[in-house]
Amino acid sequence: MKLKPLTITLLTFCVASFSGIKAASAASFSVIADGLYNAGGLSFSPDGNLYVTEAGIGGSGACVPPASGQGDSLCYGTSGAVTKIEKGKTERILTGLPSIALPDGTGAAGPRDIKFDAQGKPYILIGYAANPTFRDRNLGNTDLGKIIAPDFKTNSWSSVADLANYELANNPDGGDVGSNPLGFVIDGNKLVAVDAGANDLLSVNTDGRHLQSITAFPEDVLTNPVFPPSGTPSNEPAQVPSEGEVVRRPLQFATQAVPSGVAKGPDGAYYVSQFTGFPFPEGGAKIYRVGADGKSSVFADGFTQLTDLEFDTKGNLYALQYANQSAWKGDFDGSVIKIAPDGTRTTLLSGDGLESPSALTIGADGAVYVTNRGDRPGFGQVLRIENSKSIPEPDSALGVLAIAALGVAWLHKKRELPNLP
Repeated sequence: MKLKPLTITLLTFCVASFSGIKAASAASFSVIADGLYNAGGLSFSPDGNLYVTEAGIGGSGACVPPASGQGDSLCYGTSGAVTKIEKGKTERILTGLPSIALPDGTGAAGPRDIKFDAQGKPYILIGYAANPTFRDRNLGNTDLGKIIAPDFKTNSWSSVADLANYELANNPDGGDVGSNPLGFVIDGNKLVAVDAGANDLLSVNTDGRHLQSITAFPEDVLTNPVFPPSGTPSNEPAQVPSEGEVVRRPLQFATQAVPSGVAKGPDGAYYVSQFTGFPFPEGGAKIYRVGADGKSSVFADGFTQLTDLEFDTKGNLYALQYANQSAWKGDFDGSVIKIAPDGTRTTLLSGDGLESPSALTIGADGAVYVTNRGDRPGFGQVLRIENSKSIPEPDSALGVLAIAALGVAWLHKKRELPNLP
């Protein structure tokens, strides 16, 4: 087997095993929604209700090859949805959205994020997770890889911008062509989005005009990278050598950036979280700051597989780790880490039920809301994490999570949702 750089887009790594060892935590949380199908981004509307996207489970329609060209195809359906959480009750208020997924419903791309503008108008980002060359050719006219504007009252939507087609036409990072938009932020009359497959940050007006790349994020070159051992479960055969296969491990290995989330900072700059590509180096993820000139610089580093980030009203930045270890190890305990304006890091929650989280937002009550188990169809959750206690990070170049045992109060109140089509 010859190892090669692969763009492994977010949440396409199959869940293979779970560790029985859980990290201790510094905050309690409650489950306010359960039974979600590949839960993604979440946002409060001006009326105070919380909305969360579900990427769905694909369907039995036409298929496209995965981003790497290896493994099972991703097949199309209309199982994507948006769920509203209001006064302790959950309701799917937008259904029939496009979705593609592996045969078992994992690795889904579909509705990935939702935001509301100052007037309360919603916008939804639809992922794709494949080469856009195959989208229209194989699937026909779908809204995968686009930003849409929904009408919840009529269960309909209109297309605003085609991010996947922009990658196909322009390929700003100059690498392999691929598109998987994952997160966005509304900045006045602009929608600013990250494309994990294209490795760039894009901007488009809310009326769909002036779609353009702000910046592309460079590859990282790993020295003495750690790869999964032979036989490690993976839906990407090129990642893992077969049993008994002898592989020459490279001393240096190029891996793509895979930007995963974006937030606007108090200074007006955009801050972008990095998931990192295979082999998902521990401590290798960064937070980039992108200034008005479009130039990016490293704001903070030493994280592992970041999926999202958000500022609160006091200028604290919250970063969400999908897993505290490389994903191929099979332990998906994640973390919520707060970065104060002076750079001090504290961990609000690590492990103890926080597993493969997808996205977060800050409520008016100061609590942190997280989509949990975002890679497990039918088992996704929304957590409300108390933001009153935290433990300072020890000094470490890699920000190692050393957490005292404080325990978690898990108030598990399951609310069943109707099955997706």
